[in-house]
Amino acid sequence: MVRVDVRPGRRARDRRAVPLLAICLAVGLTVTAVPGRATADPAAARVTSPATEPGGEPGDEPAGGTPTADPTGTGPLPTEAPSTTAPPPETTPPAATTEPAPTTTAPEQPAPTTAAPTTGAPPPAPSTPPVQPSAPAPTPQAPPVGVSVTTDDITLDAAYWNAPSTVTALRVTVTNTGATPARIRLAYTLPAGLTDAGTGGCAPLGGGEHRCGEWTSAPGARFSALLHVRVDGDAWKTMPLSGSVRVAATAPGTPGPVSDHEGFAVLFPPGPPVPGISLDAGAVSFDISGVASGLDVRLGNTGQVDADGRIEVVLPTGVTVPAPPPGCTAVSAARTRCELGALAAGRTAELRLPVSATPEAQRQAPLAGAVLGQLDPRSGRTRQVRMSFRITAVAALATPVASPPAPTGSQGVVAAGAPAVGTDGGGGSTRRTAVLLIVTSTLLLAFALALATTALRRRLLAPAAGPSSAPTE
Repeated sequence: MVRVDVRPGRRARDRRAVPLLAICLAVGLTVTAVPGRATADPAAARVTSPATEPGGEPGDEPAGGTPTADPTGTGPLPTEAPSTTAPPPETTPPAATTEPAPTTTAPEQPAPTTAAPTTGAPPPAPSTPPVQPSAPAPTPQAPPVGVSVTTDDITLDAAYWNAPSTVTALRVTVTNTGATPARIRLAYTLPAGLTDAGTGGCAPLGGGEHRCGEWTSAPGARFSALLHVRVDGDAWKTMPLSGSVRVAATAPGTPGPVSDHEGFAVLFPPGPPVPGISLDAGAVSFDISGVASGLDVRLGNTGQVDADGRIEVVLPTGVTVPAPPPGCTAVSAARTRCELGALAAGRTAELRLPVSATPEAQRQAPLAGAVLGQLDPRSGRTRQVRMSFRITAVAALATPVASPPAPTGSQGVVAAGAPAVGTDGGGGSTRRTAVLLIVTSTLLLAFALALATTALRRRLLAPAAGPSSAPTE
């Protein structure tokens, strides 16, 4: 009987090749399935990237709108920037008060005695470990492009009531917070009753929108510009009034513009002046947790006769009185009316109202609210007077300046210096990981196929052993 003799070593290699081939194919298929999920991450991140909020037209509400995006007007854009002035000095926090170090006095030496000193060894001096100076806190690195803006308020004095209109200036302070030179453009919105009084380098776009030319600013530069504004003599009838200022910075070789915005309030004095009545209202401030200090209002009867007192509080959009105190009712979401009853001559009624605001309204601060006081005597004419008050929020000051904008958290931006997803030119770390996984899986598959081909080729090309004749018995 003739039989083919297969060598044991070759048979063992063929048996090892089959499990190894199966393992390589399984690993390659598993790794190939992973990049499908990895490559979907950049697309999902790009979808969640916040779009620029469109600037809205001022509404019919007394507070007016404070859009946070640049206006999209079709009018001619100015080619020069407004003139700049020296910025106001930066406010520094008060120095921390530390307890003065107690003064230590050396103990009085006892009078020398005639007794001989003892011969014992002196006690060892207490060892004090050396004081290690604390390392200074690392300073955060400035982003490539960054900008911030702060504004003053338009505050009118008593002379406003004697003029058909009043021209005043709104100071705007801009800071280049980036690490590179940038081109900074300014835009602002004026509420109804306010118009531009000829600010150089700025042009109206309609609907209270104005856009100015751009500055070329060095890193860390800080400067101010004065916007000349005219306040109509009848603007007080539509109080409270607020506006907004927006800046955008761009630099060559950096993705997208970086922007910042801040609101400003138009503050009217109590009036029009009417004898026999006085009105005063305090400011409202929201802390970092969103809790307000409350609104304090005082209505005084400075006349000669008793009168029934009434107070109405008008708040901007997003700011409300959540729980009116006794005697007060919510006429609407923005208006609260309080009946004070009979107010004797020479007396003053004080009222405190709780105030709450949405996060968006706090980010748009400073805002303005209005108070209307009224006295209705039994005989004589009803006396009314109005005034506005300021609303501030810590959330507006704590809003980080994005560079460039990217999705995160409640503010819709990331901390300064964080690159946006998909804007690093190479697709981001997620895309690089996906490419690496695809290349790895391809190499594994190629290795498995090469191993299988080599094993089959050796098996087919191996010479068959010569026939051996078994001994016949």
